[in-house]
Amino acid sequence: MNSMLLQAINVIQLVVFIPLALAVLYIFVYAFAGLFYRQRPYPANPRLKKIAVLIPGYKEDEVIIDVARQALDQDYPHQLFDVVIIADSFQPQTISSLKQLPIKVIEVKFDKSTKSKALNKAMEQLPDGYDIAVVLDADNVMAPDFLQKVNSTFELTFSAVQGHRQAKNMDTSLAVLDAISEEINNHIFRKGHRVLGLSSAIIGSGMAFRYAFFKEMMSTVTAIGGFDKEIELKMLKDGYKIAYLDDAAVFDEKVQKAEVFTNQRRRWLSAQLIYFQRDFLSALKSLVTKGNIDYFDKAIQFIQPPRILLLGSVLLLGTLFMVLNLFILYDINFFYIWFTLIIFCVAAFFFSIPATFYNTTTLKAIGSLPKGMLLMLGSLLKIKGANKQFIHTKHTAGKHTIK
Repeated sequence: MNSMLLQAINVIQLVVFIPLALAVLYIFVYAFAGLFYRQRPYPANPRLKKIAVLIPGYKEDEVIIDVARQALDQDYPHQLFDVVIIADSFQPQTISSLKQLPIKVIEVKFDKSTKSKALNKAMEQLPDGYDIAVVLDADNVMAPDFLQKVNSTFELTFSAVQGHRQAKNMDTSLAVLDAISEEINNHIFRKGHRVLGLSSAIIGSGMAFRYAFFKEMMSTVTAIGGFDKEIELKMLKDGYKIAYLDDAAVFDEKVQKAEVFTNQRRRWLSAQLIYFQRDFLSALKSLVTKGNIDYFDKAIQFIQPPRILLLGSVLLLGTLFMVLNLFILYDINFFYIWFTLIIFCVAAFFFSIPATFYNTTTLKAIGSLPKGMLLMLGSLLKIKGANKQFIHTKHTAGKHTIK
């Protein structure tokens, strides 16, 4: 083969390989570290604190009454926690049914609805006697001991904690893939980060904060989408640590339809790109001048490719270049470089997926993996303008199994 053509092909290989290798290295390090995560013991005999369970919902009439009832089912003194439904654009009959429950209902309505607006409006109306704010989505169900464990954690110095959000339904192949994706993120961005002394990522629900701290911080949030990203960056920039409770479960509805999957991912990807652009230089400066690894790591995290696209890209491109190098270019060194990248990538995913997912249900769902990759690619191509409008993820009152 012509030497100039060979050099050109090798340059192309390097241009493709380097960004993929950096992304794989990032997730591999945290995936491996996550194997050594051990839940920190809870302090004995903690002071029982007053908790506000904040559940904002936009047109969630189908699910909200059942969610409100289940939120009351906690192994925690009932006089010490309030379930607060923040009802945005609910039907009158839904409001009437909610008001019959022993909860607080705060009705809100905005020209342009966002979760941050709803939370801020609710906290304006609530008294300041709470110690802890728990934030849930309108489809979330807490395990009965969730508030107990959150309460105990705030005996320590943390100002925020993320619970273990996991699937409450796996009734379609897409829902199974979504559930696996959630657990991969839990392992890499929560377990792995905590093992290495960094903060857990927060998700937007199943999270808790010191109430006064959260109220003050939220008053400065202007995000249309990804409000959790904005407060996370604010916290890490100021040096706060975020804890993770792997055994404090919050069950979350996993997407069942392609349209919902695409809209949800489009919103998430748009928010990540926006905050990477806003905070990267600030985070780099903070790393250099203050040694703030947490803040810089978060900025880098936002530019990481979606895990499902990374896996697909490494497997597809890696295999193609391996074949090219083995049978056409006869370059064994490049062959082994691509082979090693595939091994590290697959190992990172293998480390991150809980053993409970190694079953026939997951095996069937793998058949939908190419579809999931295409949907994620479609979301990536449509992110322009997604952060300028509220994109609602509709939840359903389907039959879910919580284990």
